[in-house]
Amino acid sequence: MARLLLVEDDQRIGGLVVAALHEQGHETLWTTTARGALDAARQYPLDLVLLDLGLPDLDGTQVCRLMRRDHPDAVIVMLTARGEDMDVITGLEAGADDYITKPFGMTVLQARVRAHLRRLPAWAPDAETIRCGDLEIAPGARRCLLRGIEVSLRSKQFDLLLRLARDLGRTVNRDTLMADVWDEHWFGSTKTLDVHIATLRQRLAEQAEALEGLVRLPRIVTVRGVGYRLDPPRGG
Repeated sequence: MARLLLVEDDQRIGGLVVAALHEQGHETLWTTTARGALDAARQYPLDLVLLDLGLPDLDGTQVCRLMRRDHPDAVIVMLTARGEDMDVITGLEAGADDYITKPFGMTVLQARVRAHLRRLPAWAPDAETIRCGDLEIAPGARRCLLRGIEVSLRSKQFDLLLRLARDLGRTVNRDTLMADVWDEHWFGSTKTLDVHIATLRQRLAEQAEALEGLVRLPRIVTVRGVGYRLDPPRGG
């Protein structure tokens, strides 16, 4: 049984969501405010958070950033009536793993929750460290190092980098990335993937810039209409 946190100030929607999650056997905490959400996140271990972005006391994206800091491995799914691309991208960049646009059906919500909680690793935890240029990826320890310095990555960013590195120099299509990093039964928008790629690129570039001298950093290449590829740095 997973422990879920629902942050939703609409009483009708909140009641329906809690009932739908209880149907699946999940223990569900429900709060209607950002303050209540942050208090709950400090007190309880959480597997998944359903976070409404339109809260009365604090913007949901700020709540997302704070929750991601305290619960780096929890799944955070935004519930948003803001369907515009920039609103969704802002939420994903704040640390969310996915989003569901309101209005949504309870069967859709239940399926998406199942998909996120079905997080079986696609690689053995004792797999050997992958080295590419100055980048090292240690699957068992879930560590990413650049010239021996730890690169702080969110859980999905690490999984995405590792999946690309396992096919170094080869293009991995979008459906395969969604299946291996999110879930094999994934459905819905893949915008989540694009934003995670963008934030992963940014995080690696920031770490490289912080180091003195030339850094041999592999490049994440977009193959339009197909997927993404991790290319070794020039010179290996």
